[in-house]
Amino acid sequence: MSIAAAPVRSLRPGTVLADLVPASRAREIALVVGGAALTGLAAQIAVPVPGSPVPVSGQTFAALLVGTALGARRGFLALALYTLAGVAGAPWFAQATSGYAMPSFGYILGMLLAATVVGALARRGADRTLLRTAGSMALGSLIIYAVGVPYLALATGMSLPQAVAAGLTPFLIGDALKAALAMGVLPTAWKLLGRKG
Repeated sequence: MSIAAAPVRSLRPGTVLADLVPASRAREIALVVGGAALTGLAAQIAVPVPGSPVPVSGQTFAALLVGTALGARRGFLALALYTLAGVAGAPWFAQATSGYAMPSFGYILGMLLAATVVGALARRGADRTLLRTAGSMALGSLIIYAVGVPYLALATGMSLPQAVAAGLTPFLIGDALKAALAMGVLPTAWKLLGRKG
């Protein structure tokens, strides 16, 4: 497929950004491995939060971006690879940690689910406009917290209100900034590729 044909392909319903790359088995593998690697690299951008075992990191933004750009199936596979490699010992969870015996592991499981959901939404055009992208990112973040906060409470013995205070409230402003960044990046990418919402 030539570069000139890519915008025509993007007009098909159900297309995500990754579908604009010429199809091959190598593409599928590269997209999944690349999505996992991007999430692992973004996780290293981490800042500890006083009073919380959960740092502010770039991995949530990367997970949502990967899911949206790759679609549900590839997004799930990329985050599953990221999760399995981290559980197996690759030090690419936030702050170069690995394994599953940490209070923040629930957020990683939430990212796996969120990447799948936002990927499915992207196939329905949720990444084409500012408002739809904002809604998709907000839903993805909600899913991450819906899994991560209860897991944090169980893993640490915190009450649910304590877990919300330690594992949700400090991150809301950062999540709003990440959503704003996604609102700029995703619709702009479609516009540059000749696909408007």
